[in-house]
Amino acid sequence: MLLAIDVGNTNTVIGAYQKNGEGGLLDHWRIATSAERTADEYSVTIRALFGLNDLDPAKIGAAIISSVVPAAVHPLRLALKERFGITPLLVGPGIKTGMPILYENPKEVGADRIVNAVAAYAKYQGGTIVVDFGTATTFDCISPKGEYLGGVIAPGVTISADALYHHAAKLPRVEIGRPPQVIGRNTVASIQSGLYNGYVSLVDGIVRRMVQEAGFPIRVVATGGLARLIAKGSATIEEADELLTLDGLRLIHAMNVT
Repeated sequence: MLLAIDVGNTNTVIGAYQKNGEGGLLDHWRIATSAERTADEYSVTIRALFGLNDLDPAKIGAAIISSVVPAAVHPLRLALKERFGITPLLVGPGIKTGMPILYENPKEVGADRIVNAVAAYAKYQGGTIVVDFGTATTFDCISPKGEYLGGVIAPGVTISADALYHHAAKLPRVEIGRPPQVIGRNTVASIQSGLYNGYVSLVDGIVRRMVQEAGFPIRVVATGGLARLIAKGSATIEEADELLTLDGLRLIHAMNVT
């Protein structure tokens, strides 16, 4: 069994694949990211998640990690090594991805963005834009030749919602959702409209500019926790794939294991 783990700034996504990645996805989970979580806590959490679905943690034979939270890497690797007897692969410099990185400094590209790009190109085999709705909203462009060209980073919708709540004394915290209409009839509906429709417009505007600048046919796929919600109102997102990052980790693991 392959354990694929993507550590984001807000959430950590864990997936269990059959036969060390050669089989299908058995299950996946999303937990809060904490830089203070210890190796023992990771061990207990993984075992508890497996227990929810009657999976046997003793069958974990390999693992791969991508992380944008450096402090979380050491305890996670320690947990896998000491409690499960596994030395995980870590997505970073030196690992095979099969994708040329055309950033001015390739080391600046977040591991999750590379993993998404690898998965998207493997799936569509052509020009692609991946929109990832995480703590930040990222847009990554892959060429028809399978090259990572670069992208865009914008504040995530949750960051904007939190900023509005903390810096506007009379405005309440609201759930991020799709409002029934653009023109809100009360404060909550107005804020929801601004957040939702504002981000849909941001996504569509940036994607259209990227497509125009790239100059080649592009498929647009969204991933991340809010992917399906935002995709419902977007005119440019063609597909929402919440498991794109996990699948990219599975592919990269296969490239690096002989």
